[in-house]
Amino acid sequence: MTSRVAEIQRTTAETSVELRLDLDGSGESRISTGLGALDHFLILFARHGQFDLLVDAHGDLEVDPHHTTEDVAICLGQAIRQALGERRGIRRMADVAVPMDEALAHVAVDCSGRGYFVQRVPFCGMSVGQIEVDLFRHFFETLAVEARINLHIVTLYGLNAHHQVEAVFKAFARALDAATTLDPRLGGRIPSTKDHIET
Repeated sequence: MTSRVAEIQRTTAETSVELRLDLDGSGESRISTGLGALDHFLILFARHGQFDLLVDAHGDLEVDPHHTTEDVAICLGQAIRQALGERRGIRRMADVAVPMDEALAHVAVDCSGRGYFVQRVPFCGMSVGQIEVDLFRHFFETLAVEARINLHIVTLYGLNAHHQVEAVFKAFARALDAATTLDPRLGGRIPSTKDHIET
């Protein structure tokens, strides 16, 4: 099997990010972004998706978490896109619902080669750790565009923003894992009637 590993480096005047993703890993991670909440949710993403993920990010946190969070999303999206390559043999679509105590999230993914994002029902509360909840919406929107996947998130309900965001990261991880799994019945074919996925 061809290795589905990607390494991304991004340096701007605001941030420096190094990221390595293995889609066929075992859930191991080493995450350092300077943002405890983001580290926590990326560790969950790696573990529940069975992805190996290394992230080393340094940003202008003295300003706010925006640039660091956004640039990690850019790099993770680019890594997903790069690791998938031509997307031959993948199942392509999947959806997963995940509860976290009183919260429930439903995430659907289509690794279509087209970036599109929808979130129905915003997160409750104002922030999780140092990160405003709307920045998590922006994280997933940015990731979807960079990865060229359709990503639909429904935060069905919940009273605690941490629980809602955690449920979304877990559901996204499991949906992405299922969608990127190689299906032997496809025999390496592209999973589209067009016989082509834009990469």
